[in-house]
Amino acid sequence: MRSSIRARAFPVVVSLGLILAACGTQQSSSGPSGSGAPSSTLTGGTVKVGIGGFPDSLNPGNGLLSESYTLYELVFDTPIALAADGSYVPELATEWGVSDDGLTWTLTLRDDVLFHDGTPMTSEDVKFTLELYRDTADFPYLPSYPDVFHTIEAPDPTHVTMTADSPIGNFESRMAFIYVLPKHIWKDVKDPVAFENEEMIGTGPFKLKKNVQDESTELVGNPDYWKGAPFVDGVIFQTITNGDARVAALTNGDIDLIVDLPTTAVPGLNNAEDLEVVLADPVSGSLRDIIFNQIDPSKCPKDDGGECTGHPALRDVAVRKALATAMDKEQLITVGQSGLATPGLTLVPPGLGDYYASEVTDYAFNTDAANQMLEDAGYVDSDGDGIRECLPTQDCKTGDLTFRFNYADDIDSAPAEAELIQGMWSDVGVKIDIQGLDADTLTSVCCPAFDYDVMLWGWGSDPDPQFLLGVALCGEISTGFSETGYCNPEYDDLYDRQGIEPDHDARVALIHEMQQILVDEVVYVIPYYDQVVEAHRTDTFTGWSTDVAPLGLEDPAQLSILRPTE
Repeated sequence: MRSSIRARAFPVVVSLGLILAACGTQQSSSGPSGSGAPSSTLTGGTVKVGIGGFPDSLNPGNGLLSESYTLYELVFDTPIALAADGSYVPELATEWGVSDDGLTWTLTLRDDVLFHDGTPMTSEDVKFTLELYRDTADFPYLPSYPDVFHTIEAPDPTHVTMTADSPIGNFESRMAFIYVLPKHIWKDVKDPVAFENEEMIGTGPFKLKKNVQDESTELVGNPDYWKGAPFVDGVIFQTITNGDARVAALTNGDIDLIVDLPTTAVPGLNNAEDLEVVLADPVSGSLRDIIFNQIDPSKCPKDDGGECTGHPALRDVAVRKALATAMDKEQLITVGQSGLATPGLTLVPPGLGDYYASEVTDYAFNTDAANQMLEDAGYVDSDGDGIRECLPTQDCKTGDLTFRFNYADDIDSAPAEAELIQGMWSDVGVKIDIQGLDADTLTSVCCPAFDYDVMLWGWGSDPDPQFLLGVALCGEISTGFSETGYCNPEYDDLYDRQGIEPDHDARVALIHEMQQILVDEVVYVIPYYDQVVEAHRTDTFTGWSTDVAPLGLEDPAQLSILRPTE
């Protein structure tokens, strides 16, 4: 999902969304052990969290932004969860296994789980949820998780079987975002996409109390939670769009935690009384990306709202390669992220281990080389105004290489980064007109409208690379999942093959080949992989995770085990 750290998110669309939405960890009512364990024995209190965006949907099927997925992790449970060490652990499922032919998977479920309205959860709810996500094509993300299962059965209250046509090598990751819904509520919903899910009934540690659009979302603890009731009474997510205002609210004691804070504020917060700043690499990874509108006009999804107004020069890979070569990633990291990031390379972050194709060669920053690339491709500045003209064969409305450049305005560093890029590309005869947009508006011009030229956004990653790699599929152009309009049948074939490859090493090789294609064709430019930066108060609550990932809202379940400070 995008994160706006984009989640579109998830995507963490931004705040698009992975992903600040990571999976909950196992815990008991006695609290965790280790340095993050609460030193207090008190209970109660409401944790106030300052966030830059706002959830775009209470319906898990519709969620794009990371703020939404944070809510889903607190209100719903999934069959399988992701532990801090990257392993998959039981949640609603106590165990799982596959048949000898590798085609049929079986989940064994807990028998002591209640929905928030007191209704017992059974295998029928899990079956219904899987089929709903699989069969609702207009849901943006979740259909891609159960889509390989053609038959889903619930033979008894605690077992679910799922059968695919071919063996799969990523079953656990497919279950980690299956937010289980109550069949008794959703079965009567005629249009799942239009359903706003205002009551948000789940099985998770918190219940929805109040949701005020663009202002705040309030949750209360679930006293009947099967893992044990949260130690706190509730959580309030307060939307504060200005980064400096979020920092001030934390410093003044108006909120207890911020995770999307300006990195420039870190030194001052480090010296503040009763505050602690923690930095770490995300569990799965998150990234900033430059998105080029490169859709072929013949593939414009007009029936789905496609306008496809992108600048024609961006469909020329030579232009995209030149822009990648003219980008100084180190400067973006130093200025935009205060050095708290690592240079980006591919769409798969390093946090995904051997799936990350570190052997891929990046476009080294070289202004002279970038200028020569554009000259060789025929883009010249014949009138001496500093902006190169389009090719005679291109229908350029501006006549030159002037691009609209949009960014998600809940990314605190985006204005500074956009200005840096403006200067870098100006040095090679390319002009950009910068405009920040809120996440919803950016989504509306992005996908599947393709009514933009270049965008600056970000992704939070799943623990498995399949989700992020799916954004470049031909079939996702009309769904709104594809942001670039890129289409390559060879890439699609590799994607299909990796999805059913049970051998890990063979699957890794396919995924590396896909990343090479995306870099060779400059489908995206990844300026950097960012870190999780969290700041919290130490005089209000204790139990914050400080020396091990996941931090902050990477694992929203951490909020369940906070206790008031003595």
